[in-house]
Amino acid sequence: MSEVRVVFVGAGPGSADLITLRGLQRLRQAEIVLADALTDPALRQEAPDAEWIDVGKRGFSAESTGQARINLLLVESARRSARVVRLKGGDPSMFGRLEEELHALGQAGIASEVVPGITSALAAAAATQQPLTRRGIGRSVAFSTAMTRTGDLEARRSADTEVFYMAGRQLPSLAERLAEVGWPADTPVVAISRAGWPDERFSRHTVATLAEADALHHGRPTLVTVGAGARPVLPDDAHGAHDPDQAPAPASVA
Repeated sequence: MSEVRVVFVGAGPGSADLITLRGLQRLRQAEIVLADALTDPALRQEAPDAEWIDVGKRGFSAESTGQARINLLLVESARRSARVVRLKGGDPSMFGRLEEELHALGQAGIASEVVPGITSALAAAAATQQPLTRRGIGRSVAFSTAMTRTGDLEARRSADTEVFYMAGRQLPSLAERLAEVGWPADTPVVAISRAGWPDERFSRHTVATLAEADALHHGRPTLVTVGAGARPVLPDDAHGAHDPDQAPAPASVA
């Protein structure tokens, strides 16, 4: 293969300042940027002379750019520019369809680089000050999407802590599925939407009360953490729901 022409950059989970130093350096060198919908528009200021192409994917939206179209744009862009950045929200390798895009470039003989970013599950853990791993009770963490490729809702109990991405439109249904796969009703659960952004919101629940989170998070990019990593660090923790917009929070159980 030739020299690297496409760099996949993880923009981080929200605000522009959550991108890594290496990612920012690569972005500033770009001539063409293919950007996801959930990347901070403020990052455009870091490559003002670059050609920006919006290739965002929005759940359940006709405005989304199809994956085949993105693959084609990547190859075409690399053939007419020496410095292409594919800017992805969070981390490119975490539910970012990186495999398809790497394959498309590889088939075209175009070399690439991947710069990791902070995934939203880590931003959520930081915002709620709830470590995903816990000594003695939380030795394993699993990441999965609440919605499958076929549009079916899926839940599982395969680790001490489960983090479900893309859960914002099906919180009541997810609560039912969690109970069906064996999570006890009193298992702690945290829902957080737009983690890493100034308007992030989080609320505490149990498996039995998770459906109540729908009032606060519906329609927003939402993660749900279940199990050991959802336990408050302090028994008398009283963070409640974090809501800069002062929206009413649903009842929560610490």
